[in-house]
Amino acid sequence: MTPPLIFDRLLLRARRKRGLRLGPETFLLDQVADEFAHRLSLVLRRFDLVVDLGTPTDAVRTALLRGGAIGTMIALDPIIDRPDRAARTVWRVVADEESLPFADNTLDLVVSGLSLQAVNDLPGVLVQVRRALKPDGLFLAALLGGDTLAELRQSFAVAESELESGVSPRVAPFADLRDMGALLQRAGFALPVTDVDRITVRYATPLRLLRDLRRMGAANPLVERRRAPLRRATLARAMAVYAERFAEPDGKVRATFDIIWLSGWSPHQSQQKPLRPGSAKTRLADALGTAEIPAGEKPER
Repeated sequence: MTPPLIFDRLLLRARRKRGLRLGPETFLLDQVADEFAHRLSLVLRRFDLVVDLGTPTDAVRTALLRGGAIGTMIALDPIIDRPDRAARTVWRVVADEESLPFADNTLDLVVSGLSLQAVNDLPGVLVQVRRALKPDGLFLAALLGGDTLAELRQSFAVAESELESGVSPRVAPFADLRDMGALLQRAGFALPVTDVDRITVRYATPLRLLRDLRRMGAANPLVERRRAPLRRATLARAMAVYAERFAEPDGKVRATFDIIWLSGWSPHQSQQKPLRPGSAKTRLADALGTAEIPAGEKPER
């Protein structure tokens, strides 16, 4: 079954190239890279063969290479001419995140920073990653999700409902945290873990947020986007709604970015496994120091 085309991948690459030309805005990725380094520092092992899957800058691999527990690093990047501070120590593979060129059971670690929220078949990508990992290999990713840019979405919806013939998708849909653990399990990962970091950024004006999104290469990449140019009146109304509804007491406006973290291991016999139902040797009532009440009975008051 072919997955639905939600994102225009060619347009996404063009917008990321434009962001590079404008001078990329990297504060989100820099923060994510620091968190990658921290999380992997808690895993006491060396990863000999590592793939950075589609991270839009070199921030994650630069941070990981400083940690000293990384052997060979491969950067999979759909943009061939992207600058890379770690170029001398990183092998580069030009490919799309939706089609991985790695053999099964070859990788020790796969990381991805703020890239996978824009793939059309996330379940399929997760399956490919799990197959490419060696047994007991680790997958760690961060992607935008949850209520990311909810303020911008609401502001454009109000403006277009007032001034246009209808509301069009201006902000990409984002995955929900509750769905991510199920996707990891469906892909065959063991010990799946998901959590979310909420980052609230304050801007002098909503237009400053739009400027940053352009420099991130994160302007609207949806296939079903409205093709007509955005009218000045609609933009002005959206920015006014944003300032009215989401301003702080000092006049600055807030923008929400939810970073969803995913981690999972390729299955291996050495990993911890849940106990079989009925195999417990101690009753919960004994551990709690209370009387056990059979199912269907109500406690006395």
